Amino acid sequence: MDFLSILRVAWRALSRNKLRSSLTMLGVIIGVGAVIAMVGVGQGASQAVQQQISAMGSNVVFVSSGTVNRGGLRLGWGQTKSLVYDDMRAIVRECAAVRAAAPGASSAEQVVFGNDNWFTNVQGTEPQYFDIRDWTLAAGVPFTQPDVEAAANVAVIGNTVRQNLFGAADPVGQTIRIKDLPFRVVGVLNAKGQSAHMGQDQDDVIFVPITTLQKKLTGDTWLRFIVVSAVSRQASYAAQQEITALLRDRHRIRPGQDDDFIVRNLADIAQLADESSRVMTLLLASIAGVSLIVGGIGIMNIMLVSVTERTREIGIRMAIGATEDDVQRQFLTEAVVLSLLGGAVGILFGIGSSLLITRLLGWAVVISPAAIAVAALFSGAVGIFFGFYPARKAARLDPIEALRFE
Repeated sequence: MDFLSILRVAWRALSRNKLRSSLTMLGVIIGVGAVIAMVGVGQGASQAVQQQISAMGSNVVFVSSGTVNRGGLRLGWGQTKSLVYDDMRAIVRECAAVRAAAPGASSAEQVVFGNDNWFTNVQGTEPQYFDIRDWTLAAGVPFTQPDVEAAANVAVIGNTVRQNLFGAADPVGQTIRIKDLPFRVVGVLNAKGQSAHMGQDQDDVIFVPITTLQKKLTGDTWLRFIVVSAVSRQASYAAQQEITALLRDRHRIRPGQDDDFIVRNLADIAQLADESSRVMTLLLASIAGVSLIVGGIGIMNIMLVSVTERTREIGIRMAIGATEDDVQRQFLTEAVVLSLLGGAVGILFGIGSSLLITRLLGWAVVISPAAIAVAALFSGAVGIFFGFYPARKAARLDPIEALRFE
């Protein structure tokens, strides 16, 4: 028999028991749909994390003041005062893998505008900070280097601060008070969201020139952090090593002594998050794949029942010239058709489930063409694997005994 004839016979055989065929396909439908939906959830979570990390900036390395040991009491990061402005200059000047760097200091302050107030983080830095962080403005302009040199009372505010102090009003040109000092708002930053690096709201911040913060708000002469941009993502690892070696030399740290600073590479965080998401995706897909195996067992069971029911039909076919290969192909085709039909419906079910998860739960779900292709191929493979034994059993029936079967 040619292939089209085999398909027509398979379709007629399956159509005789529509309910049984539909229930048999159900396991494959659920399995394929679950694989697509679960892989979509895993990849969506990975994409969301990577977007949060990329929101920190391009090729960024964070250098922060480190821990300190006082009488046996080890204090957390940010307690040392050895990180200074000249360290930042030396990093830009002497580290070949570094493209740019910006200093940073911070202070938690109550900010007032009119009758509203908000407790937020005030950070001092320089204009290149916004370029390193890839942080664009929604309105206004950033402060300038002359503002830094003059220790001007100007501020660029984050979106959370804007919402809490100004509501729907335009903040640009307005005057806010920080520690009883007036600051003119010159710019409003676009929203960045939660930080994947530290976990805090990145938009709950006010940026001022670092000279203004140090001279007028805190009186500090040291830096809390330095934000460094490497020339490329691959070069960020070289930049991390160069910065560590340079600062150890500048701070006169002997071999074997702990660093008084911390260097974090966002590429490491991105890679770790990617690996974690990949493991989670594989785990979810494996759990969903169990449904496919259960569906395959259902196909095998139904095909064995079908062989028993059609024993006399098999004997008649063999008596009029059908070979063992013809009979085997016939039953194997029926199993594969069942599996592929279930796979096709399962793909639609998986896509629909992914869209429903996004709408109801608000999760980021990525519908992956690769996952759809793999699920479709796997459903076909399930039909072949679990349909082979019943087809082989049908092909090996004795024609005489089959004709006598009642």
